Amino acid sequence: MYFYLHNRLRKIALSIVRSKSQEVKSRFDQGIIRVPQDFGEKNVTIYDIAARAATSASTVGAVLNGTWEKRRISQARATEIQRVADEMGYTPNMQARGLRRERSRIISMIVPLYDNRYFSSIAQLFEREARARGLFPMISCTARDADLEKATVRQMLDYQVERVICTGATDPDGIAEICARRGVPTLNLDLPGRQAASVISDNFRGAYEMTTELLNRLTAHDPRSEAEILFVGGRPADHNTRERLRGFMEAYQHGGRVVSDTQILTCGYAAEKAEAVLTERFGDGRDPPAALFVNSTISLEGVIRWLRKSNLHPSSDMVFGCFDWDQFATFAAPDIVMVRQNVDRMVEILFEMIDAETTPAPNCIEVPPIIVSVD
Repeated sequence: MYFYLHNRLRKIALSIVRSKSQEVKSRFDQGIIRVPQDFGEKNVTIYDIAARAATSASTVGAVLNGTWEKRRISQARATEIQRVADEMGYTPNMQARGLRRERSRIISMIVPLYDNRYFSSIAQLFEREARARGLFPMISCTARDADLEKATVRQMLDYQVERVICTGATDPDGIAEICARRGVPTLNLDLPGRQAASVISDNFRGAYEMTTELLNRLTAHDPRSEAEILFVGGRPADHNTRERLRGFMEAYQHGGRVVSDTQILTCGYAAEKAEAVLTERFGDGRDPPAALFVNSTISLEGVIRWLRKSNLHPSSDMVFGCFDWDQFATFAAPDIVMVRQNVDRMVEILFEMIDAETTPAPNCIEVPPIIVSVD
């Protein structure tokens, strides 16, 4: 019985196929179904349109998918690109578009900490710019811990993030390697790497200009003064600290002076470490330094604690400077010189790279900081 039914169903199926084949053939013969004249020709792509319109493929893509206004493309330019697309007979590949729509639209960033104006400003601008582009921003604090950075990035990759931004990362190249194995591009912000493009502050220039201002203030009180500026905070292996030290030393040399090893207290960034190293150096009633170059607002917290416990005032007792900016620092040290990193421009360059929808070469772009001098 089973074999009888099986064969019967098979014959019915074959008869349906034959009848449909005859129907299709008949429709071709009657001209109801026709083969397009351009059958077999190459489909027009956004790259073809870009070449004809003398623009980039990403700009064409933005016009065709309706996001050109978010990209700040002019109405006239969008109209021209659409006209060229129509003339070339462009039709969207719906299958490819469907695949693209399956993208997560998630873009991620790791930051070393939140309780710092510089890094919190970066995170806030990153979120704003990502959302303006229809992306969902994912941000996580990794506490300057190399193992935690990598573990966090692996978790982000599990969410199918489309790009990872390493801000102040301890091992950006290690992260780039992890992401490369998953086909996800990375960019570096604040600290550079060798395997991905980086956007950082011009740390040398900022340190040189601030040190020059501190030396000028010292000599304004006493032109013959040989008083020293103490460099406090940062890590010797850290790129930004190395560049700031280089600017500090070159400004000294330009003034005909030499930096001694005793002037350099690279104790790390933590406030507790800055306070401890100054307490050890100037405890037991020893004379305080004439001037301080504080290497971040994080270290500045520890310096302010030390000053208060030592009954010292930064305005009357010493010349004061900090590489980083926080408007509330002026309440503790009214005459402080500060280096304000240009976060707006750094994040702007970062998203220019993201908007290009390509993987940029692993070069390093340095953005000049702003010297904020309060007299």
